[in-house]
Amino acid sequence: MQSEDQVHLLAALDAAKSRYIELNARSKSLHEEAVNVLPGGNTRTILHTDPFPIYMKSGRAYQVTSEEGNTYTDMAGEFTAALYGHSHPTILSAMNDVIQNVGMNIGATTTQERLFAREICKRFQLDRMRLTNSGTEANLHALAAARKFTGKKKVVTFSGGYHGGVLMFSGGKPAPNNVDIDEWIVVKYNDLDAAKEAIQSPGVAAVLVEGMQGSNGCICGTSEFLHGIQRAASDAGVLFILDEVMTSRISDGGLARLQGLKPDLKTFGKYLGGGLAFGAFGGRADIMAGFDPRLIGSISHSGTFNNNTLVTHVGYIGLTTVFTPETAKAFTEAGNTFREQLNEVTNDTRIYFTGIGTLLTAHFLAKGPRHIECADDVEEIPELKTLFWLEMLEAGFWVTLRGFIAIILEMPQSELERFVQAVQSFISRHRDLVVLDL
Repeated sequence: MQSEDQVHLLAALDAAKSRYIELNARSKSLHEEAVNVLPGGNTRTILHTDPFPIYMKSGRAYQVTSEEGNTYTDMAGEFTAALYGHSHPTILSAMNDVIQNVGMNIGATTTQERLFAREICKRFQLDRMRLTNSGTEANLHALAAARKFTGKKKVVTFSGGYHGGVLMFSGGKPAPNNVDIDEWIVVKYNDLDAAKEAIQSPGVAAVLVEGMQGSNGCICGTSEFLHGIQRAASDAGVLFILDEVMTSRISDGGLARLQGLKPDLKTFGKYLGGGLAFGAFGGRADIMAGFDPRLIGSISHSGTFNNNTLVTHVGYIGLTTVFTPETAKAFTEAGNTFREQLNEVTNDTRIYFTGIGTLLTAHFLAKGPRHIECADDVEEIPELKTLFWLEMLEAGFWVTLRGFIAIILEMPQSELERFVQAVQSFISRHRDLVVLDL
């Protein structure tokens, strides 16, 4: 981007921020109060935006409404957890049934947890599984299982990977707040040769990978890369753990089924709890036996809310009656078509959408080509990304600042078409800023 274009970009960004401040006065006031009790006024870092976040008052179906009374089409989808939207009647009915007829916080084993677990095992081809409260917990316990089973400690993972709040690997190294910092071997995503070399290192218990790196921009692993990891792990006696926390929704059996993969363990989270806090992990019976409390030396796996009645009932209903295998297939096809339409209208620009199915991310490339296999290789223009976010808000779309989109099941086709039109309008307004010189 030339210096003259940069001046134009900063001017457009300043104008958009001024409009944002003017239109969201109540959110600004609430943020100023929040900083007195929360560091930065925030208790979830990814939701921080400058100069202040928009405060949401409510959500219904596929829309959210701000404290200012502005209604937005929700394209964030609670980072994939809001697959069912904000008020799906079947989900609400299941919640009400639990509250009225089952009870909360029972503190005992229930029939429903067996039914829910059986359905997850069937759907995602698991021998055995256990419930947790988040994808973070699921990955931590899966790693504990791998270490017990192999008697080794080290774990191979990939730059840009996100496996939970204490399992982040941006920039090719563990984040400062990660657990087991000294036990990680971090290699480049989609680099099979580097992955093979790392997997063959002494003391490696497991390789942990996302089939699509969600947090790092919806970057998809190639089939060669994922199958190569699986073979290398098997040859080395290393467990292959596939993180399906985001990707379980992209087919009737998640990314593993779509790619024909057979991991030793899989981890889950997000929408599977019906919109409630949820996590799970499972796989081979011999590995999962490490958590069998009937066996001497088993791993203790506790958690007050692991089998809470709301999640086991609501998650079960969602998986069996709402997001059926047939629905999952059609939903993914619709998402792929949506992404293709977006890449068609942005064809000669810096804007490029990556992802799979109903999960995608907008990238704002400083230079070509329009192809991404590892986010480490991509230079983006953050000011252009922010301008896009601000102007999509003005168009009535609630998107994430990082460009991530997770489509909600109840989203009308007309709203997807309107978003494509909003992107076209953005390009028309800022043609001089978005044209990509290859």
